[in-house]
Amino acid sequence: MLRTSVILVAATTMSAIAMMWFTPGRAGGEAASPIFGVTVPEGYRQWELVAVAHESGLDELRGILGNSMAMKAYLEGTLPFPDGAILAKLAWKHVPSTEFNGAFVPGAATTVQIMVKDSQKYASTGGWGFGRFIDGKPVDEAQHKTCVPCHQANVKGHDLVFTRFAR
Repeated sequence: MLRTSVILVAATTMSAIAMMWFTPGRAGGEAASPIFGVTVPEGYRQWELVAVAHESGLDELRGILGNSMAMKAYLEGTLPFPDGAILAKLAWKHVPSTEFNGAFVPGAATTVQIMVKDSQKYASTGGWGFGRFIDGKPVDEAQHKTCVPCHQANVKGHDLVFTRFAR
């Protein structure tokens, strides 16, 4: 009986740890974004590429990655995105290549931006939580207050997501 109790407690503890570790938008030990509580997810650099972008106003090159739930939604044309979908936007300065005239390459990293879909937790913000990070640290609350109004003003008809899948 004691052995069964010990095994049950160990299994329950391991399950709880696994659930905390793999909660969408959370990474172990990292600071969370103000307002939304989003963190940089573990392993996001291994996610699939959704698309690339160039933002001329900030002179940045960007790569947008999606977790498996986001990629499934993109491939199936599912809107709204399902809960658990996460998008990560990596941005770098846009610099001329020193090896090929007329080409541009990523320069210094500028930000990592995360969107986490959870229609209950983020019901008041269209179902999305946002996080913007510089050097792994969340930017201030004032910058996070700009996320929702910008997405609502520009991409309300696409579940607040700017990025379209590049086929």
